Amino acid sequence: MIIGISGTFGAGKDLVAKYLESKGFEHFSTSDILRQLTLERGRRPERENYRITANELKNEEGGECLAKKAVDQRTKENVIISGIRRAEEIEYLKNQKEKFIMLFIDAPLEVRHARLVERQREGEDKITMDELKNKEELEMSGGSSQRLDLCKERADYIVENNGSIEELNEKIDKVLAGSMEKE
Repeated sequence: MIIGISGTFGAGKDLVAKYLESKGFEHFSTSDILRQLTLERGRRPERENYRITANELKNEEGGECLAKKAVDQRTKENVIISGIRRAEEIEYLKNQKEKFIMLFIDAPLEVRHARLVERQREGEDKITMDELKNKEELEMSGGSSQRLDLCKERADYIVENNGSIEELNEKIDKVLAGSMEKE
């Protein structure tokens, strides 16, 4: 089984991936793959350089290349691929032989803003609500190289993470059991 994860900033994508890892899934992050490829191309690890590298890779290898690189590296039957940001990645994963489930993790803007500030990641700890909203609108609309709007449209399940970690885990268990309502 392959589970793809996309979602908004600070919604809990990493929490979902970590939970699935605890259930024996192998995890690949397209963001980690992109960071490594950016460094290999001699660029500093900065958001703008990631965008440049992602656009180059799309032109050189196709929009699904990060998902393909993750699938090519897998060593287990059950895999999570997080950080999906393009519809081409979803289509590629849907065309694999095994079962594929696409998740889109979301939460209210105010909740996500508080999480971003609290987790103290560089560049996120001082983000304002307006900056977060503008950044998200850019990635939702295709104003950047990413198309979160299309990822959300193509998701099998939209998981609202507006409660505790335990509640989020319960929702993921329902997805795995096939008992969560599809969006």
